[in-house]
Amino acid sequence: MSKRLPPVAATKPHAATHHNILRNDPYHWLRADNWQEVMQKPETLDAEIRDYLEAENAWFEAEFGEPTAATQDTIYKEIRGRIKEDDSGIPSPDGPWAYNSRMLEGKQYPQIVRTPRDGGPELILLDCNIEAGDGYFGFGGAEHDLSHRYLAWCADRAGSEYYDVVIRDLATGTDSDEVITETAGSYVWTADSTAIYYTEYDDNHRPFRVKLHVIGTAQDSDTIVFEESDPGFFVGVGATLSNKYVVIDAHDHQTSECWLIDAKTGGEPRVVAPRVTDREYDIDERDGLLYIRTNADGAEDFKIVTVSVDAPGHENWTDLIAHEPGVLILDSIVIKNHLLRLERHEGLPRIVVRDLRTGKEDTVKFDEEAYSLGMSVGYEFDTSVFRLTYSSPTTPSRTYDVDLETGTRTLLKEQEVPSGHNPEDYVTRRLFATAPDGEQVPVTVLYRKGIALDGSAPALLYGYGAYGMSMPASFSISALSLVDRGFVHATAHIRGGMEKGYAWYAKGRREFKTNTFTDFIASAEMLVDQGFTTKGRIVAQGGSAGGMLMGAIANLRPDLWGGIIAQVPFVDVLNTMLDETLPLTPPEWPEWGNPLTSAEDYARIAAYAPYEQVAANDYPPIFALAGLTDPRVTYWEPAKWVARLRATKTGDTPLYLRTNMSAGHGGASGRFDRLKETALCYAFALKAVGLE
Repeated sequence: MSKRLPPVAATKPHAATHHNILRNDPYHWLRADNWQEVMQKPETLDAEIRDYLEAENAWFEAEFGEPTAATQDTIYKEIRGRIKEDDSGIPSPDGPWAYNSRMLEGKQYPQIVRTPRDGGPELILLDCNIEAGDGYFGFGGAEHDLSHRYLAWCADRAGSEYYDVVIRDLATGTDSDEVITETAGSYVWTADSTAIYYTEYDDNHRPFRVKLHVIGTAQDSDTIVFEESDPGFFVGVGATLSNKYVVIDAHDHQTSECWLIDAKTGGEPRVVAPRVTDREYDIDERDGLLYIRTNADGAEDFKIVTVSVDAPGHENWTDLIAHEPGVLILDSIVIKNHLLRLERHEGLPRIVVRDLRTGKEDTVKFDEEAYSLGMSVGYEFDTSVFRLTYSSPTTPSRTYDVDLETGTRTLLKEQEVPSGHNPEDYVTRRLFATAPDGEQVPVTVLYRKGIALDGSAPALLYGYGAYGMSMPASFSISALSLVDRGFVHATAHIRGGMEKGYAWYAKGRREFKTNTFTDFIASAEMLVDQGFTTKGRIVAQGGSAGGMLMGAIANLRPDLWGGIIAQVPFVDVLNTMLDETLPLTPPEWPEWGNPLTSAEDYARIAAYAPYEQVAANDYPPIFALAGLTDPRVTYWEPAKWVARLRATKTGDTPLYLRTNMSAGHGGASGRFDRLKETALCYAFALKAVGLE
């Protein structure tokens, strides 16, 4: 019986010259010329490209999907068994009502409900299971107006992140015939409930302007309120918690600018502080005073300033919370008498509450080695209560209401694990790996108590390391399926994130990008040195920009890994950063560099870009996942990467590409369908280390 052979992508010459360097990209043809159309109408994909992707899918199913179906099903049922399927959120009061969401047993999507504030019969406002039908349903949220008469809800039907906004009359429960189509997903009601501000994409899928839709009028008569001319800046719209102002924000990854519109009177937006490169700020409002979290004036880890809403320019900003190096202010919320700020100090989160009447401050923190902390206040500005969420890798999520006037902390909800969970059976550790330049890289480790730490255990090491995004040390119902099978589950808090402050991010981007990769490798080597696992028994996992990390560490140290899971991986970095028509390219030049204009940036990116650096190595088993309608990491990036790997690598280790032909960046839309994708990845991890 002959061995089945994987698909082989055709090669077609495609030459491009930049900075006097000629490069040939033989798999460029996998990029659909009509990619904008494909995002909205997947059926328009070129037949030759579709045939190749479907051939890869068929080979994957035959070689891996079907043979491991029983393992996948077992893991899926385990993870689903840890979910309380008929779970309800926590009511959030707003005026005479309390709004909530809940999940029903066996259903994929939430219901949005409300009850009278002080108790009474529940009214279902929106059942997403009914609205979803049988296709993809990316629920984008629901926003009630200030009169509580209307609900604006939105959904993406293809995974391309084009959202249609629907207006529902809550008195009758019926949707209006008017639909605001193809929005960019952010929107906000006017104070009088007669109109909605919303964002719109340009032809290259960038949210670039804000329009005003008056209820009862045709969408083609909507007026343009704000339009961004710089393709490197994305635009969003929201409101202050006080509901006094509509806020338009324009931003890239390092620079931001805010504009205000009076929510009652409307009118032209007015800028708070004109953009200055590398200055970031966001705003809230209280009693005519803006509270601004910013990195202005050298405040690398951010500070909080105040300024009158009538004269909000930077020259009038006054420090309220001074910059403290090493204490990163992640977020801030202003309510009637208090300022809340979420900080990270020495790698751990804490919440600091300031009484704006007295200046007195109190701090909320916990004692575990590693944990996750969050804060929110719901809909109301005139309140003394905020909501605190806490979890750790061993401790399921707990949600508290904290009353800042009385000091009481009320446990509202503790995450239930129906199949059972005893935190005492597990160990969470915060360890440190030494990077090549001497930096100490935090690594959060979870394992089952009693496993032998003699190097015999397999490990899954997760990493991201980009855009300043920090990986929380939170509870995961999914990770337990590996940990209970003897895996050590580890998260490397590598540079490119902000786990150790803004400098941790700055030293993991642009000219310092390779620190991200070497930090991850150092984390793996630390796990080996301390007896948690052994070289060749580590499965690396990352997605999106973390998928770039996966491609880079595969090229740098193919011998270290037992397997690599790359989910929607950003691996064709050079070609993407050279293509200014793609949605994320101009906004991401500050993150990676601009190889179109800079020969230095071109050379630096080419030197680490995973697709460019594929070599005749004996790579470990690799599993790449893609989404056909993904506007963030386009489907052809993993497709080209796998095609080049197949043609170049040595050895006979498996290499798989699975493209979801009806989903985008986030994968499947339903909660159970997403669990099946997780089970698929974990089945790959088990097989990679011989634990089928």
